[in-house]
Amino acid sequence: MIGKGFNTAAPFLATFTAALLIAWCVLPQQSAAQRAFMEGAPDLMRSTGANANALVASPFGILNNSIANLNAENGSIWVGPFLNFSNDEGASWYRPETDSLFGTTNRLFSIDMDGDVIVAGIGRNDVVGGQGIQTAAGFLISEDGGLSFQYRYPQLDGPEDDTEVYGVSVLPALPVIVPQQSPPFDIDYEPNRGELWVAGWASGVRKSKDLGRTWSRVVLPPDNLDVISPEIPYSFSVEPQRGSNGSLNHMGFSVLVDRQGLVWAGTAGGLNVSTDSGLAWRRFKANGTSQSLTGNWIISLEEQVTTTPSTIWAASWNTGESGGSAGQYGVSILENGGDSIRQTLLGEKVYDFAFDGNTTYVAGDNGLFISKDGGKSWDSISQFKESGGANRVVRPHSSVFSVEVDAGILWVGTSDGLLRSENGGRSWTILHVNVPLHPEQSSSSVPDVDTYAYPNPFSRGDDSFVRIKYEASTASGGTIRIFDFGMNVVRELKVEFQNGVNESMWDGMNSSGIPVPNGTYFYEVNAGSSRFRGKILVIE
Repeated sequence: MIGKGFNTAAPFLATFTAALLIAWCVLPQQSAAQRAFMEGAPDLMRSTGANANALVASPFGILNNSIANLNAENGSIWVGPFLNFSNDEGASWYRPETDSLFGTTNRLFSIDMDGDVIVAGIGRNDVVGGQGIQTAAGFLISEDGGLSFQYRYPQLDGPEDDTEVYGVSVLPALPVIVPQQSPPFDIDYEPNRGELWVAGWASGVRKSKDLGRTWSRVVLPPDNLDVISPEIPYSFSVEPQRGSNGSLNHMGFSVLVDRQGLVWAGTAGGLNVSTDSGLAWRRFKANGTSQSLTGNWIISLEEQVTTTPSTIWAASWNTGESGGSAGQYGVSILENGGDSIRQTLLGEKVYDFAFDGNTTYVAGDNGLFISKDGGKSWDSISQFKESGGANRVVRPHSSVFSVEVDAGILWVGTSDGLLRSENGGRSWTILHVNVPLHPEQSSSSVPDVDTYAYPNPFSRGDDSFVRIKYEASTASGGTIRIFDFGMNVVRELKVEFQNGVNESMWDGMNSSGIPVPNGTYFYEVNAGSSRFRGKILVIE
């Protein structure tokens, strides 16, 4: 359910390896890590009071160009990684004044909303033993539509939580007492039963009946069982895989409660479904046939509600683990509660799903995929350019991390900006972090300039092109000349600009089509009667 969860973790999950799995097994012994977590948290996170006062205007629009989280409902759009909010189709942006997110290394990992209830899962990327480890940082809960938030602690155990009562069985369990390797990859709030679900990797899948104040472990089948029921006695251990111990199916990636009340839990060991709010479970796995899952690492779940019963879309990744038994990249389509499974988009690394009636939108590494026939055939968009003649594009080969549809607007989060379309993707408006050329007087942290270039320093290999921002008083044609340090012209660009703020691009090539060497370069914008100069540092 990436659109309503998970997303900031999307780029990080691509790096999961066997070494990461093995590294986790030593963390429960490190109580110092738990103390460090609390000592590094803001003081307000230790309190039980409100963690926000009101929405604060965001003068730069969105606060990051890599949009891994999206959630839209009733004309409002929330985006990560900094929990930006807009209710006017992106014309203006706000953020909640949350001390547990801003001014820290914490970022939004997942988000879900239903009416006035908004639940945001936050985490960060710690370094343990020289290796990046995704870490739980808790939750932000709003019950007034985002006007204020309260902080909740991560979904962790105490050292004494070494058993789990499951029906007639008392099962041994591994207490997950540190936040490392337990980020809230996905969350789902179910208002009818008042249940909040979280998929938290090493901490598995958990449920709260009081909006995150307390959590209970959800017992899923171990790796050697596909069905469990509470009236049958068992003796397996409830714990994530650590070397030869534990189960991949006890490591949670994604969670979804569909409109029929079925609970779906995606793990590193398959896809589980429950008809009784998480007591009895049935597990689906990849078996190499086209009637099974594409893979067992289920990192995203979403429901298409136009069908009866609902259709569940699940994205799997190929991690290279378990001798290849984890399956492959692709999408599984489950109908009738999983009695029927179809495969599509085989080989595609997929992050998120959204639906507009019978139209399906899929966000992936290779762009935005669109199907109007339930996944039987696909169109794709991998190059995004703003409509209306503006010289604004998304960098080539940018990943599409998230997608949402609300009130007739298609929202797409990429690694290079937030996109909005009012016609199903035929034309686009591109939103980037918008640092003004001439900020208000009160914004002393941002200089008043006539032009700037970003990213700066610029690497052609990493960035494809550098954007040059300037303002023109009339719509006309002009030039941008690039000079080397000896003030020799290495490239002249012919540009068409609009009245107002413009962006033009330089790809780091000289006039002969050869990449320029590392060094300092100067540029001069000639826009009608206006002339602006700036500097670009090229580092490859």
